[in-house]
Amino acid sequence: MVSNRDEPAMLRSLLFVPGNRPDMLEKALGLAPDALVPDLEDSVPPAEKAKARDIVASFLPRLAQVGIAVIPRANPASTGLLEDDLAALVGPDILGITVGKIGDASDLGRVEVHVERLEAEAGIEKGRVRLVPWIETARAIVNAYEICSASPRVVAVAFGAEDFTNDMEIERTEDALEIVYPRQVVGVAARAAGVLALDTPWVAFRDSDGLRRDARAARGFGFRGKFAIHPSQIGPINEAFAPTEAELEYARRVISAFEEAEESGSGATSLDGKMIDIPVVRRARGLLELASRSVAPRE
Repeated sequence: MVSNRDEPAMLRSLLFVPGNRPDMLEKALGLAPDALVPDLEDSVPPAEKAKARDIVASFLPRLAQVGIAVIPRANPASTGLLEDDLAALVGPDILGITVGKIGDASDLGRVEVHVERLEAEAGIEKGRVRLVPWIETARAIVNAYEICSASPRVVAVAFGAEDFTNDMEIERTEDALEIVYPRQVVGVAARAAGVLALDTPWVAFRDSDGLRRDARAARGFGFRGKFAIHPSQIGPINEAFAPTEAELEYARRVISAFEEAEESGSGATSLDGKMIDIPVVRRARGLLELASRSVAPRE
């Protein structure tokens, strides 16, 4: 991926942890997603919001010590809770903040203003706290590239299918045909902006086969990771977004065949009846690079 932004090495699996559940946050200390997402939004009842904010703030130093990226989710600006959430979360223990209901660049800009002020108050360098906006409304889909490229703080964008289908007043179905277009839009916009695309959670957390199919489909749309709502989803998600051994072996063969062709003065060749040229080789090298950045989960 061509980008002038600093980005996390891998964000395949991002595990939501309800912010009002200290027992779950405690358990999260022993889990191994690529990122932990202490949640102040959807998984927390309205009456528990303030309590969740305090609990998450108290856990952040311990979560940071685990060595996994910590990206808490704050409540959207429309709730009136965002400023207090950011005040509790912004500091040296997090990689960034994820915020829902971002409709355009101006929405994100207002978040950035608060974050920059809080960085200064916390004595940390400007720009340290990254942003992961959620693209989950029709308006956001229309403005997807604008959101993805709105700030150097943006390292990834998240697609939220449940809120998107709710906004569109359409049914959320198992075959996911209704989200093919927005997934394509988010994948292309993220790639064009040089940031990661992160996919919507698979809510049927006991259906591991369905999760694998859905995650592989998301990967086909250009997504690089997916949010999890249960620890059992971490493994299948990591597996789905990591190249298979068969894919890696084919990539090695592609590069080897092309290098042999180059030595003979040719800019293209064939392998298994398929043409091999520079774009195919670049894709193969990108796959090998992706595999080199993958890390095995802790036992």
